[in-house]
Amino acid sequence: MKVKTILVSQPEPKVENSPYFELEDKEKVKIDFIPFIHVEGVDAKEVRQQKVDLSKYTAIILTSRNSVDHFFRIAEEMRFKVPDSLKYFCQSEAVAYYLQKYVVYRKRKIYVGKRTFQELSPLIKKYKGEKFLLPSSDQLKPEIPETLDSLKIEWKQAVFYKTVVSDLSNLREVFYDILVFFSPSGIKSLFENFPDFKQNNTRIAVFGNSTVQAAEEHGLVVNIQAPTPETPSMTMALQKYIKLANKK
Repeated sequence: MKVKTILVSQPEPKVENSPYFELEDKEKVKIDFIPFIHVEGVDAKEVRQQKVDLSKYTAIILTSRNSVDHFFRIAEEMRFKVPDSLKYFCQSEAVAYYLQKYVVYRKRKIYVGKRTFQELSPLIKKYKGEKFLLPSSDQLKPEIPETLDSLKIEWKQAVFYKTVVSDLSNLREVFYDILVFFSPSGIKSLFENFPDFKQNNTRIAVFGNSTVQAAEEHGLVVNIQAPTPETPSMTMALQKYIKLANKK
């Protein structure tokens, strides 16, 4: 069956040269972006209930832009002046770059990993004497606490924000040829919004093994998968599938 419409369960890219827009143009398909999940901050009171005193920590581990935003939001709500001496351990360059929204980069001690959390861990290990705080969501990848425990450091996780299922009721009568998912939370959102969802002729595209597992556990047939050696990105995987499906 031909592909004409695609729904990506994420916000629309803010960059003009997004590969999704190129895909739309090249393959003459319509791509809509609707986030199936969103992030909501918890309040300072809830953070205090987790026995978190920001003044007790000398280093912050930041795994995403959300963790940056919500750390500084909570600091402001608690009227805590973030000291210049605080060390920042950022999982990637993108997170470190985003940190500039809140601090003067050249005046701070910032340590940057390459991409994965495992790649950041040697930098954390170098500073074993610090007291680390990990502001995170309520859905933390298990390898992160496992890695930190293995480093034998003093650290604490605190939930500063939560991943929440979005209201998708306006999609009830809308059908797409392909639905694209990037996390088990996205799959969960689909079935929380539409418990009676039937796949029928809809193709399912997923990114990552945990998302594949979640889709299959809900009885979905996965038609498109990334990353693979041949298609390392979702847009490449979609393009490969569309070219075959839309052949005349």
